[in-house]
Amino acid sequence: MTGEPEIPEAQDIPRIDTTVPHSARVWNYWLGGKDHYAVDREAGDQFAAVYPGIFDLARLSRYFLGRVIRHLAGEVGIRQFLDIGTGLPTADNTHEVAQRVDPEARIVYVDNDPLILAHANALLISDPRGATAYIEADLLDPDTIIREARKTLDFDEPVALILMQVLGHVSNADGDAQARSIVNTLMQALPPGSYLALNESAVTNEANAKATALYNESGGAPYYLREPEQIVGLFDGLDVVEPGIVPIQLWRPDPNPFGEPTDVGVWGGTARKRD
Repeated sequence: MTGEPEIPEAQDIPRIDTTVPHSARVWNYWLGGKDHYAVDREAGDQFAAVYPGIFDLARLSRYFLGRVIRHLAGEVGIRQFLDIGTGLPTADNTHEVAQRVDPEARIVYVDNDPLILAHANALLISDPRGATAYIEADLLDPDTIIREARKTLDFDEPVALILMQVLGHVSNADGDAQARSIVNTLMQALPPGSYLALNESAVTNEANAKATALYNESGGAPYYLREPEQIVGLFDGLDVVEPGIVPIQLWRPDPNPFGEPTDVGVWGGTARKRD
């Protein structure tokens, strides 16, 4: 890569700290994007030196998101999506996948980083028949997310709540009480027939666990790995969709000529809120 990323113009964006790695920019680097700085590439390379599979993990998580959105929009008929922890835009973002199925689909993206929202506002262009909105809010403040999302989404109709690799930024030192409370608060606000879709990195991959521990010492926002049963527990009270909460490469995989993808230690699935 040559040079540094061009930042979309936006008002009131705070000065970008390029001395500390940023998880969204590091993730963008692993995905092959261009919106990252030297400090992010250094952190990403250090992680990959311990866990080379991180590039596969990032791609497989992205593919999982695409399959989930295609299932919910195409097979279930969901037309509204609340995507929290948006990250930097890349290929096949939630609104793009959903609006291929129905151009009138409505999507709200949420992130707590003004820089990410500036990118999203500049690059994530909705089909004019639908709607795409952007909320600056923190996952730790679900009430604000709900209040602002109501301005775009109809909470009398089913909504799919999307949480991809974002609850890992919530500590599980309390037995996952905080993460469960966040999920419960968000799902309680949504009507019956709504869905939860999420994936999270588990402790099952030793190299990933070691690399994550080293990354957490780098000064970036820490990421907390979970036991598979903790990830399953985030779906408590909901009706889990087949094939269940499983390693993401096993969740409704697309046919491919290369055999089963590697296990990257990420678990996920979808579940429906009961009527």
